[in-house]
Amino acid sequence: MFAFHLKKSAGPTGPRLGEITTARGVIQTPVFMPVGTYATVKTLTPEDLKEIGAAIILSNIYHLYLRPGVSTIQALGGLHRFMHWDGPILTDSGGYQIFSLAPFRTITDEGVTFRSHLDGSTHFLTPETVVALQEALGVDIMICLDECPGYPAPEAEVRQAAALTLNWAARSQAARQRPQAALFPVVQGGMIPELRREQAQALAALDFQGYAIGGLSVGEPKELMLDMVETAAMALPEDKPRYLMGVGTPEDLVEAVARGVDLFDCVLPTRNARNGMAFTANGRLVIKNARHAADPRPLDPACGCYTCRHYSRAYLRHLYVAREILAYRLLTLHNLYYYLSLMISMRQAVAEDRFAAFRREFHQNRSEGGSAGG
Repeated sequence: MFAFHLKKSAGPTGPRLGEITTARGVIQTPVFMPVGTYATVKTLTPEDLKEIGAAIILSNIYHLYLRPGVSTIQALGGLHRFMHWDGPILTDSGGYQIFSLAPFRTITDEGVTFRSHLDGSTHFLTPETVVALQEALGVDIMICLDECPGYPAPEAEVRQAAALTLNWAARSQAARQRPQAALFPVVQGGMIPELRREQAQALAALDFQGYAIGGLSVGEPKELMLDMVETAAMALPEDKPRYLMGVGTPEDLVEAVARGVDLFDCVLPTRNARNGMAFTANGRLVIKNARHAADPRPLDPACGCYTCRHYSRAYLRHLYVAREILAYRLLTLHNLYYYLSLMISMRQAVAEDRFAAFRREFHQNRSEGGSAGG
């Protein structure tokens, strides 16, 4: 069971409101998906995620395939039961992870042979296998296997990757056995606008239930990334959800929503929390800085999260400097609450026809706030 209802749209590449219906719940878009690569969002429980408003989470078939193994998860009742999360789950195919292991993999038309980063064992995955593995986990949204070129890359290499990704998408669609799970192909094409457009149009003609935009935030300039997002979004069906993979900063989210994107994921809020960085309405705050040692204020006076309601910057700095695990948990709670609240604010702004003003105010606050006091 999967459906997408476009409730409001400002055009092919303008901000929009939507609603995704799955067997495990309804998702209001635009939405941010906390990343639970290994079947867990680091330091948080599923109850924590529900409390801060997470509607859907992301996991990764590449990592779960290697550890603990899809057969193990399937035998224990599927991914939802395994990790005690009863909401929707989207699984990434692992295409980006395979791309990042370039010295350890070989790509052919048939599939990908790679060596595990865990123990060096050799594995072979095809588009059909990747679909079967995701279906075995019982997830709600699956992503087709794709080839992600780097940046910069020779044009011939980018075009070859795009052609292979398109072929794999068609094979993935033909391999489906579980129709209640949605399947999204990945729009590739590097930084070549006409190729991005061609790929989006070709995938749209295959009539998937939604579409992912991949191969971005791999080292290219920000404006180029946003140009490619807009190019792809303009060529994709208006009545299908659009998912921008692995992007990004709060500024990225606002600018991509302005260009018609519906779903996002990124490790930044959780990873940065473990590195002592908090996102606030006025910019980034580095909690280990000495200036916070006696600061009684919360991370963000405007924030309503559990961390900001109960703990001072001074205490959080003490925990972080002492390497207490609680520091990572409290900062992760705050950062994900910030991201999810940002999405709520954007949905409200679109609903009330004031997104342009929201966007201006957002960037102005970030500019004036600088580093939010360090």
